[in-house]
Amino acid sequence: MLKLWNWIRRPRVIVGFVFGAIGMFFAMVGFSAGLDYTNTTEFCTSCHSMQINYNEYKKSFHHKNIAGVRVGCADCHVPKEFPAKIIAKIAASKDLYHWFLGTIDTPEKFEAHRLDMAKRVWGHMEKRKSKNCRTCHDYDTMEIEEQSRRARRKHEAAVAEGDHCISCHKGIVHRMPAGYDES
Repeated sequence: MLKLWNWIRRPRVIVGFVFGAIGMFFAMVGFSAGLDYTNTTEFCTSCHSMQINYNEYKKSFHHKNIAGVRVGCADCHVPKEFPAKIIAKIAASKDLYHWFLGTIDTPEKFEAHRLDMAKRVWGHMEKRKSKNCRTCHDYDTMEIEEQSRRARRKHEAAVAEGDHCISCHKGIVHRMPAGYDES
C-alpha cells in the first residue's frame, strides 16, 4: 500500500490524473452536446431524404397548433432515457448507411422503402408502448369526457384494454405509406 501511495504522489502521476480528468470532462461535455445537437429537428432534416418527412411534419398539428406547442423529431423518435437513446441513435445511423449505399438516395427510392421503414418505427413504438407519445399525451391528464363521442369511446376502450397511442394513431404526422393495409 505504501508503494502505491508513493507512486500516486509523484508529480508526473498527479499531472497525468489532472489532465486525464480534464480530458474526460471535455469528452463527456462534447458527447452530450453532440447528442443534443443530433436531436434537433434542424439536424434531422438537414439530409435531403428527410425533406419529405419534414414537409409532412410542417403540415401536422405537432408542428403548428392552437396551443403553440411544437414537437420535434426526437420527441417522437428518440427515447429520453440513456441506454435506449444510444441504441436508437445507433439504429438511426442505418438510414445514413442506406443513403450512402443508394438504397434511399432519391425520393422514388425512399418511397419504395417507406412502408418497411414505417413498420420498423411503429414496431419500436409498439415495443415501448408509445412511451415517447405519452410524455405529452397521457390518459390520466386527458379530459376524456370533453372529447367527441367517438374519441371518448375509443380512449375509454384503450384505457380499459391497456392499449396505447400508436395502435390507432399511425399517420398523424407523416402520411401513410403506399401499400399500408390496416388489417
